[in-house]
Amino acid sequence: MTISAYKQYLKTELSDLYTESESAFLSSLFIHKIVGFDSFQQRRFSEQNLLIDDEKQLCHLIAELKTGRPYQQILGETEFYGMTFFVDENVLIPRPETEELLEMAIREIQNVKTKGLKILDIGTGSGVIPLVLKKYFPDAEVSSIDFSEKALETAKRNADHHHLEVNFIHTDYLHFVLEEKYDIIISNPPYIGIEEEIDIADSVKGFEPTMALFSPTSDALIFYKKIAEDAKNHLKDGGMLFLEINQKLGPETLELYSYFSRAELLKDLSENDRFIYGTK
Repeated sequence: MTISAYKQYLKTELSDLYTESESAFLSSLFIHKIVGFDSFQQRRFSEQNLLIDDEKQLCHLIAELKTGRPYQQILGETEFYGMTFFVDENVLIPRPETEELLEMAIREIQNVKTKGLKILDIGTGSGVIPLVLKKYFPDAEVSSIDFSEKALETAKRNADHHHLEVNFIHTDYLHFVLEEKYDIIISNPPYIGIEEEIDIADSVKGFEPTMALFSPTSDALIFYKKIAEDAKNHLKDGGMLFLEINQKLGPETLELYSYFSRAELLKDLSENDRFIYGTK
């Protein structure tokens, strides 16, 4: 099978699951991963026959995609904020909205302070938030909390891969008592309400950890209420808060931070209420 034939084969086999542009992206990504050819080489050598072992691996990837499994899990990694992160079934695959959250946080932090920062991330997952912040603010003391021990193992693997030091804390944040004060608190906690489960794609519910998606109680704001209480005593005066939120609960979430000197509800690139930015 040639490279061009494989691309056509993937498009045909996955026509019920992916658009043509999505299939083109996936075939290019897979060939780069297995064969090592970039997009230019794939075009230049499009009629070159694949090695038998490479062809077998590439066809296996198609079979995996047919199960609905996310391609990031199949490959075991994903690109996020210009960095490569390991992902598996124990962590939520990082979304573009979280890149927006980080872009905002980095910009606002750089406008105020970049040295001697103490940063707390709540809900580690694969570690993208604390590790990106540590990369951009290498002098910062970054801590990150997660309830899932397996998620923290993945996050530590990513930290080792990027040679970044983060203080990972294994605990149930909802019952955790903070002791220190922080310059920055940032979080993308589980915020999908139980009643919204019907709206979530099966490929997400079936392959990504529900613990990272859904609120553990009927109260979709439970994490935000705890963060609001903690920020009263553990976010320094003038400290900053950055949150990714449920788009259906924007005003209700913002109200929790009305005691801040400044608190804003901001939209993502899709014009959904998605972020809270506050200064205490």
